[in-house]
Amino acid sequence: MKQYCFNLNISYQNYLSHYTGYASSILVVTDERLKLQLPASRFRPYLTQLGIKGRFRLITDQNNKFIRLESL
Repeated sequence: MKQYCFNLNISYQNYLSHYTGYASSILVVTDERLKLQLPASRFRPYLTQLGIKGRFRLITDQNNKFIRLESL
């Protein structure tokens, strides 16, 4: 398994464009400076009235297939 850590700070209004389908993915930059494009729907459990803010860890298999996203 592979792990990627990153910080994310998206306002509620900005996320709405992803949620409504205007933009279907979110581009994040990991601590190792890798750019990863993730489906916006993966972040729905972490959406609050303030948006999505915090530190996250993405876990993938050896083929970079999504396993889970965790809030740290």
